[in-house]
Amino acid sequence: MRGGATKPLMPSGSRKFRKILVVKPSSLGDIIHALPLLNAVKTALPDSEVHWVVAKGFEGVLQGHPMIKRLWVIHKEDWKRPSRLMSTVSELGNLFRGLRSERYDLVIDLQGLLRSGLITALSGASLRVGFSDARELSPFFYNLKVRGGTGIHAVDRYLKLASLIGIDTDGVDFRLPSTQDTFHSKGAYYVVVPGARWPTKRWPVEYFIDVIKALPTTAVIVGSREDIDIAGTIALNTSGHSINMAGKTDLKRLFSIIEGASFMLSNDSGPMHSGAALSVPVYAMFGPTSEVLTGPYGDGHRVFRADIGCSPCFRKTCATMRCMREITPRQVIKAITEDRGHFTV
Repeated sequence: MRGGATKPLMPSGSRKFRKILVVKPSSLGDIIHALPLLNAVKTALPDSEVHWVVAKGFEGVLQGHPMIKRLWVIHKEDWKRPSRLMSTVSELGNLFRGLRSERYDLVIDLQGLLRSGLITALSGASLRVGFSDARELSPFFYNLKVRGGTGIHAVDRYLKLASLIGIDTDGVDFRLPSTQDTFHSKGAYYVVVPGARWPTKRWPVEYFIDVIKALPTTAVIVGSREDIDIAGTIALNTSGHSINMAGKTDLKRLFSIIEGASFMLSNDSGPMHSGAALSVPVYAMFGPTSEVLTGPYGDGHRVFRADIGCSPCFRKTCATMRCMREITPRQVIKAITEDRGHFTV
């Protein structure tokens, strides 16, 4: 769903941006949400050169992207560690000198935090754009603040920013780099994503086990190193029904696995957004977060939500997890079974 039309702050064609920097270091899902903005920029300004500031560990989403000329990879997790102070100071110095030497015409801060605001300001760009409601005082560093709007999906929020600076945003194109890899026969399996950054966003492990046992084709379980224990438990209890790839893939390999799947069963997570961007039908369980704001984007997906008054609460901790526990395996199995005509299951 797209946000309502808004009069551009800068009419289309009013400025020519030769070199553009996008500041969106993390995380996986958030970077994917920003890709339609990248496509809109390059479609409207085909001669422009786009660079991107990305955090170490997420550069695989953008490496080899035909619309990005250069990646600035930062070690932002190290910036929080006192033991890494000297290396952080050195990295920041090199980063800011490098950014200034590029002489950017436009910097777009999509992260909206103090760290990204500082990067935006110290780039020296003549036009520094960000959301007026961004956090941690980051709007202080912008010389053009735009209203992102409330109650709209993150993808539409980013595209609204582009439209307000005069960039045509007709159509939504995620344009993930091609994986040029085949994990398995296309459509012969489905992908399961049992992990999520917040504990409250995780559907119970035993529920995933019940669904996998009930479906006739192979489940490929994916996730980060942090998900190895969860994935291992599921794999152990679904022997013969699943393949465990959690912690065994880089991002390019992950995209390859997802792209070849007949569908995806997932919590609200980065891989879920990857699936939607790759046009893989997603069955997603939502509890503490809102599918309106960060659900699988586009058509052909199903979102499951329990009718709980406190959901979505946007909390990372919860004593009961009712909103996730009351989404039953039976509901999910029924939905997938109803859609079987569309899948190889």
